[in-house]
Amino acid sequence: MEAYNLGIIGILALCLLSVLLAVYSGSSKGRAGALSGPIVPADDDNLLYRIDRVHMNSVEALAPFVVPAMLAMLVGVEPTTLAALVWLHLAIRLVHLEIYLRGGDAAKGGSVRTVLYVSGALVTLVLVIATGWAAMR
Repeated sequence: MEAYNLGIIGILALCLLSVLLAVYSGSSKGRAGALSGPIVPADDDNLLYRIDRVHMNSVEALAPFVVPAMLAMLVGVEPTTLAALVWLHLAIRLVHLEIYLRGGDAAKGGSVRTVLYVSGALVTLVLVIATGWAAMR
């Protein structure tokens, strides 16, 4: 399992990012006097909405990535391949977070933010395929 240490650290970083975003979202809502739950109206110009959505995007992307990453270790995906996919996914998530929180045109749907989200989904797809391939060998 030691061979997977770099991948494991990346997976833990993804989990930590999701937890930190939950705290940031909750505390931001609390300071603003907003109720827990979705921010209405859905407005990309509203920082509180963007904070909430970047947290939810992180949560939505986490399980579909972490489950095959863990399975990849069980079926023997090359540790370097797994680490590269994990850290690429984390880097995409961090850039997505930065763009979304900054706001402006890049943070609006159909723009840079969407390209980053889809890129993360594609990395997840590659991971799923690599894990499935290793499981069938």
